[in-house]
Amino acid sequence: QLVESGGGLVQPGGSLRLSCEVSGFTLDHYAIGWFREAPGKERERVSCISGADGYTTYAGSVKGRFTISTDNAKNTVYLQMNSLEPEDTAVYYCVVDNVEYFCPGTGYWGQGTQVTVSS
Repeated sequence: QLVESGGGLVQPGGSLRLSCEVSGFTLDHYAIGWFREAPGKERERVSCISGADGYTTYAGSVKGRFTISTDNAKNTVYLQMNSLEPEDTAVYYCVVDNVEYFCPGTGYWGQGTQVTVSS
């Protein structure tokens, strides 16, 4: 089970931290990613982290602004989002994939959390 939280309404330039509490999996054997979906846009893989060694990847649209991390003791994945832009508005999903790297998005999905960036 994956439970996301931390979404909400924020002004441009603001910050949010998303959390994904994972149960039923031990994070150090999986790749965990954050994906987002916005109306009229293709699904985008925002970021991915390997639970095995912490290797991270980011979409070009968020690189330098977002940071993914894990707390394996709490079995929780975080996405720190800074310098938010209206284009970041989307439903954000946490996904656990049964591979160690690259987050293909074919594994287990959470229910999503809405992020809205607007003044």
